[in-house]
Amino acid sequence: MEQSGTIDGARSVSAKSGCGSHHAKATDLFGCPCCAPVLGELGLLSLPHMAASANALAWKNENLGVPPQAVGLTIFTNATVITADANFSVAEALAIDGDKILAVGSLDDVKASVPDTATIVDAGGKTILPGFIEPHMHFFPIAMLSRFEDVGAVNCPTVASVLDRVGELAKSAKEGEWIIGRQFDPSLQEGPDAITCDMLDPVTGDTPCLLFNASLHIAYCNSAAFKIAGLSAETPDPDGAAFGRNADGSLNGVCQGGPAFGQVLAHNLAAMALDDVPAACKHVCERANQVGITTFCDQGAGSFQGANELAAFDAFAESGHMTTRLRYSLFGSFADTWDKTEVSFGQGNSYARATGWKIVSDGSNQGRTGLQREPYLGREDKGLAYVAADDLKQQVTQRALEGWQVVVHANGDQAIDNTLDAFEAAYEAGAPRDMRYRIEHCSVLHDEQIARIKKLGLSPSFLIGHIYYWAKAFRDEVFGPEKANLLGRARSCQDADIPWTMHSDEPVSEMGPLRCIENAVTRKMWKEPSSTLNADERVTVEEAILSITRVAAWQCHSDHEVGSLEVGKYADFVVLDNDPRKVQETEISQIKVLETWSGGRQVYAS
Repeated sequence: MEQSGTIDGARSVSAKSGCGSHHAKATDLFGCPCCAPVLGELGLLSLPHMAASANALAWKNENLGVPPQAVGLTIFTNATVITADANFSVAEALAIDGDKILAVGSLDDVKASVPDTATIVDAGGKTILPGFIEPHMHFFPIAMLSRFEDVGAVNCPTVASVLDRVGELAKSAKEGEWIIGRQFDPSLQEGPDAITCDMLDPVTGDTPCLLFNASLHIAYCNSAAFKIAGLSAETPDPDGAAFGRNADGSLNGVCQGGPAFGQVLAHNLAAMALDDVPAACKHVCERANQVGITTFCDQGAGSFQGANELAAFDAFAESGHMTTRLRYSLFGSFADTWDKTEVSFGQGNSYARATGWKIVSDGSNQGRTGLQREPYLGREDKGLAYVAADDLKQQVTQRALEGWQVVVHANGDQAIDNTLDAFEAAYEAGAPRDMRYRIEHCSVLHDEQIARIKKLGLSPSFLIGHIYYWAKAFRDEVFGPEKANLLGRARSCQDADIPWTMHSDEPVSEMGPLRCIENAVTRKMWKEPSSTLNADERVTVEEAILSITRVAAWQCHSDHEVGSLEVGKYADFVVLDNDPRKVQETEISQIKVLETWSGGRQVYAS
């Protein structure tokens, strides 16, 4: 998981709080949410609920309702059916029966190939596409965080609007209730780099409030929360963390690191635990279905609650309530746990299946912890190696030889160098070459690295939101223009015949395949909408569609069953109110998802 912000916040909050750069670098306070201490801590709070969710009875909760059912023999006609097959064929009719596709083609051909008892559905000239595939997200972090108020840049573009929203929540809060917010990102939201007690207290009064930075490594509290927690100017900084302080030593509201804000959360444990796991899981799938996603891949399974997550996935799939197919990569930092289990590549069914082994090799570029060849702009440091180069070779080799699809998070160009070296070492040791090994984010790519990726048969997945949300900061503050142009090089990979995909990495950026298509096609920058970041790396709409359908299915070892609308594959598809190829490129993200179907079941209708 990437870090969603603190480009300036990491630097300036550290300075204001007295937590110097050495301390920040040593503990990586501004790293990615995947390794944020709060996830493990909240996982422990949720332990009994997670354990219970492995029991099939937990999924018979009447609050979940009746699982959706597959329709019988049905023909969808009067549609633009973009199949995303090998020829990018476009048809006018689609026939399904139960969970599978029976026929695709002209209406006459489809009718001729199925019984005349079929129900005919007029699609009204709409566009039908294969269900979108999100190849990199984080399931339980989404489930946990989605319960909290989103005060990120999409909903609150300025710090002032964050405070306005917090004030609204305070007015409606019941006695004893806390305000918990998430996604504050000072790199994207105009205003101060930190939210302090002096800012929160006037709008919250006696209502305790805690807001998480998008990185989950920093939180911001009001005085009421500190009072409940019994924290004051005399409270010492915990090991590995720090409290922000005013000139007189009093707490200013900024809590850097889990050991600091954990002292506040300890007084609100009931609200922090994920106590209804089935409902939370169902909600994650519903959110995905709303944007047309029918398959997603959890790139870090177990980071929240270890093996209990896998048990929950299995029970969820068996319950019939899972409306988005799940592929998952085991979070490699918990190798000892996985080595004691019997989980292996391909274990599971069509709705929940283990496919990968995830290794996080460095941090995030916007947090300046991505490992670089050269120092960051205006700095002397080159980021962090979460795994030493030799250790990375050993880990990649071991897991590849065990039969896993190895998936390596690598943001900085040096991290990518190390990753390529590691796969070369794995091949030399006899690792199979046909496992579709992946480089996640693969953010900064030089030409010679693209050539090596091609030679090694690797496949990158780009966090395309880097281009849209953070490109201006990358260009002006993090890298400089020349290196920023090396971000998200989809066009170059396409031209080199390298299979590539793009992802949201939610909770870093929101799941939204149509937004991702637009980002890749236009490379427009949110903070400077009239500009593009390296227009030469733009791809076509058709290429972008394939990257989150057919290619993403291949990358997730699922192309035999999903990713294109072809006979025999699952009836996973999405109905759009417009054809992405026909609208203005800057309007693709505004296309509405009208219906989403998973295994012949309508799982979303607008």
